[in-house]
Amino acid sequence: MKPFQQLLLAPVALGLLAPLAASAGEISPSQRAEISTYMDQQNIDSFKAWEAQNQVTSVNQFSDVKPTDWAFQALSNLIERYGCVAGYPNGTFKGGQAMTRYEAAALLNACLDRITEVTDELKRLMDEFEKELAVLRGRVDGLEAKVGELEATQFSTTTKLQGDAVFVIGSNSFGGNQGLPNPAVGVPAGAANAFPANNRRNWGATVFNYDLRLNFLTSFTGKDLLYTRLRSGNFNNSPFGGQPYNLMALDRAFSPAGGADVVNIDRLYYRFPIGRDFTALIGARARNTEFLAITPWFYKSELLDVFSLHGAPGTYNKATGATFGLMWKQNVKKGKPYFAISTAYVAPRGDNGNPNQGGLLGERSRGTWTTQAGVAGKQWRFAFAWSYVQCGQNFRRGTSFAQPAVDCPNITNNFLGSENFGTSASYSNNFATTFAWQPKKSGWIPSINLGWGYNAMTQPELNPQTATLRVGRSSVRVPTFATVPTFNQSANRGASQSWSVGLQWSDVFIKGNQAGMAVGQPVFATSLRNGETPQDGNFAWEWWYKFQVTDNISVTPALFYLSRPNGQFTTAGQSSSVLGGLIQTQFKF
Repeated sequence: MKPFQQLLLAPVALGLLAPLAASAGEISPSQRAEISTYMDQQNIDSFKAWEAQNQVTSVNQFSDVKPTDWAFQALSNLIERYGCVAGYPNGTFKGGQAMTRYEAAALLNACLDRITEVTDELKRLMDEFEKELAVLRGRVDGLEAKVGELEATQFSTTTKLQGDAVFVIGSNSFGGNQGLPNPAVGVPAGAANAFPANNRRNWGATVFNYDLRLNFLTSFTGKDLLYTRLRSGNFNNSPFGGQPYNLMALDRAFSPAGGADVVNIDRLYYRFPIGRDFTALIGARARNTEFLAITPWFYKSELLDVFSLHGAPGTYNKATGATFGLMWKQNVKKGKPYFAISTAYVAPRGDNGNPNQGGLLGERSRGTWTTQAGVAGKQWRFAFAWSYVQCGQNFRRGTSFAQPAVDCPNITNNFLGSENFGTSASYSNNFATTFAWQPKKSGWIPSINLGWGYNAMTQPELNPQTATLRVGRSSVRVPTFATVPTFNQSANRGASQSWSVGLQWSDVFIKGNQAGMAVGQPVFATSLRNGETPQDGNFAWEWWYKFQVTDNISVTPALFYLSRPNGQFTTAGQSSSVLGGLIQTQFKF
């Protein structure tokens, strides 16, 4: 330390430490003799010599300092970080003894010297790396400017924006030998006229469509999610929007309410945790298949919509509307198998205040209550699901005969004893079981995905006929008998089934590229209420290869085939099929 620094610091240090020090008169003759051997009161450099002679490198060198002492940690830090604590020549610290002004001066001087040495070393390093520090300082200033610009222009500190756009270019070939409309009784006009020649006239052109999504992901706690999706598209008049057969619809084929190119609010819900194992969802517009405890399949083509429904379109029917849901997942270590259960109620007409047309938990809500339970591991998944589906909500994807919703009878026709005669709204109980497996590593072995569904339709009284009876002065109508439906009537359906198998390969030829194939029978009638044998069989296939051009752009050429999409509405003994080809390009941002 420079003489001038000593001159300034010594009086200040002695003055600050005066209350802690003992006066010279309080030092015993033996202590005074000991101090005088290494300290000259008029020369602070003598303190340095004494400090250097008795400096320690570890608090354990003091024989009278124990880990239980209240100042043990403080002494340890001073010694190890600054090396400025000295003891007495006999190896003791004498922590319980009063400190003299000389001892205080020596201790403070040693610590100040160490700090000065560190400061000088830092200054030397700063001079040596002056150019590098200047570059880093410039970069930091640039980053600060960019951060400031982003903060000034961002619309929210809690919301992230994600989006993707899908382009579809494709056409369809309609084959088969059905040459005229189906003349059978009970066939709807649209299905009767869906024969090959008519389909080619109305839907045979090559089309170019798009589907655009903008997703706003908002979190207030880091664990919750307020999800808002804006969506638009122009599939309203496209065959890939599900015309003339619903089975032709693609998974990414949005037809906005209000017409093509109109922007709709497609999703709006809030999802949040309850404790460690439960998650709840509430929303004005949510979907049952987006709140499942276990995603049933690994297969994901995003092409034909029917193959996004895990082999059970009736159960996983993508019901969308006002939603309430609760989910439980077993808390296990990452990668370990777990059990999970979820349940969700969706009312597509939950916004309608007329109880004869909608509302929540009403007979006209078109509601779907889906409950799923299953177990999943890193490479496999098994799940069972049940959906209670009210009248008016269709079976999502199936033959033209099997896909429409169960009819809703006239609930204002209140017969005498209606509880017994069953004039309440119709419904279906739909069941699904799925299993999926995928290999540990990509290669020639694909993921294997299996799904099966069964749908039981219930209409307590089928087309009841009534008679008017006089009861006192009043007239009431009572059911007399039910009519037997014709072969092709919607009300004739008693039960239906479905199944699918999906295979998907990863890193095919080039890392990141994928290929897949799926086959199955979408919903088809297996039981008729009039006792006849249904003629509703149909098969669906799709084949595709996905080129991952960049992390954000992919191109997927695909083919699909529908053997008999009109099902039972096809003229008996004749055929009507579809072969479709398309190129789907996706941009993610």
